[in-house]
Amino acid sequence: MNDRQFRNAMGKFVTGVTVILTEVEGEAYGMTANSFMSVSLDPKLATVSIDYRASILSKITESRSFTVNILSDDQVELSKIFAGQLKEKSQVELERFDERPILPGALANISCEVIADHIEGDHTLFIGKVTDVKLEDKNPLVFYGGKYHELLTQTITEYR
Repeated sequence: MNDRQFRNAMGKFVTGVTVILTEVEGEAYGMTANSFMSVSLDPKLATVSIDYRASILSKITESRSFTVNILSDDQVELSKIFAGQLKEKSQVELERFDERPILPGALANISCEVIADHIEGDHTLFIGKVTDVKLEDKNPLVFYGGKYHELLTQTITEYR
């Protein structure tokens, strides 16, 4: 198996889209990521996985905190800005929540303090103790096969 095959296989997993934010010396830094997961309910823990080449890696290492902003379906542009896909510089308005930067209008803002980090392969996994959450009632931004998609909200109520 080559790198492209592995990447294509991972692209078959439908994910939400997040922007990870942190702050160092009053300046916010962020990146788009879909490598986020909840780890534990008791205690409340979440993990983000950051590539060793990402500039935010050193910022989270320094700040020892981050927010996970789960994007809504009207935030594609924000996803592209923080993924570095838009050439022109854009001013992004941030708010503060739990003394950390967040993106307003996200489905969820999850504030975390880093309690552990693990280097695994070419990524660092940051385990965050969740200190607070903020929720909105919107539709999620969905990513599948390298593209953004709209979630059709039809609930399956019966299994056959």
